[in-house]
Amino acid sequence: MINVGVIGVGSIGVHHARIYSGLEDVHLAGIVDADAARAREIAEKYHCKVFSGYQELIDSVDAVSIAVPTTLHFDIAMACLKNNRHILVEKPVTTTLDEADRLIEEADRRNLTFQVGHLERFNAGVSMISAMVNKPQFIESQRLSPFLGRGTDVDVTLDLMIHDIDIILSLVDSEIADIRATGAKVLTDNIDIAHAWIEFENGCIAEAVSSRIADGKKRELKVFQHNSYLNLDYQKQEVSCYIKQNGNVEKETRNPEVKEPLKEQLNSFIECIRDRSQPLVSGREGKEALKVVLKISGLVNRGFAI
Repeated sequence: MINVGVIGVGSIGVHHARIYSGLEDVHLAGIVDADAARAREIAEKYHCKVFSGYQELIDSVDAVSIAVPTTLHFDIAMACLKNNRHILVEKPVTTTLDEADRLIEEADRRNLTFQVGHLERFNAGVSMISAMVNKPQFIESQRLSPFLGRGTDVDVTLDLMIHDIDIILSLVDSEIADIRATGAKVLTDNIDIAHAWIEFENGCIAEAVSSRIADGKKRELKVFQHNSYLNLDYQKQEVSCYIKQNGNVEKETRNPEVKEPLKEQLNSFIECIRDRSQPLVSGREGKEALKVVLKISGLVNRGFAI
């Protein structure tokens, strides 16, 4: 039995608590949240204890999910690691690369599982398309959302685009040669729409567009490679394949078994703890995605200063 805790039970953390409470051989030992009334409500619903602070929770668990604002990730994660607790940190992993490096070093020193919550890696459609990609030549991603008024304390690159950057990096086996980016601050004081162009040393090019001020919601990834074109609809977890065979282009739609990505992610976290195996998205992968989106944000913000 692995005892787990959830630090932060807001819109994301509450689902961590829900899923942990139903996993086999996992005990949801407790939760922590700045909103005491909400913490009591969630604890009652999922039959766990409310702790007054994360320091108190750490003493009662083997592992934690950290789902608090990004600015708090480093201090809480480091405290957990120094107390020999395995951690899953929601994306983005930290606010700076130095913070990410220090967490990676601490987790390595103590042989602890350090996973970053890049949820889309556990989307069944992403798993399917990843197995079909072979030397991609061009990748196009679009992640658009209507304005919801939340997550606006950070740039859209950190809020939305980082998902696609992480997946693009996982699909392209090459270092980045160049990045160009543009964007705009429209309804908030942070970047609300961003467009990035990434060139890899092996010749592959990726174009990523993210917006939180769109008319509707769209999550799509397109991969172009020799004799085939693949299209992933993240929301439907569906892959459309256009394959050239015998001079003809044939279309095939593939629907993997639909699973809840967060449940798959948390199951994987627990398995990594049990097996002492490497997470699909470790602290290092989380840091690499952060490195790219910080570069994109920097390029966009410098454009405003011209």
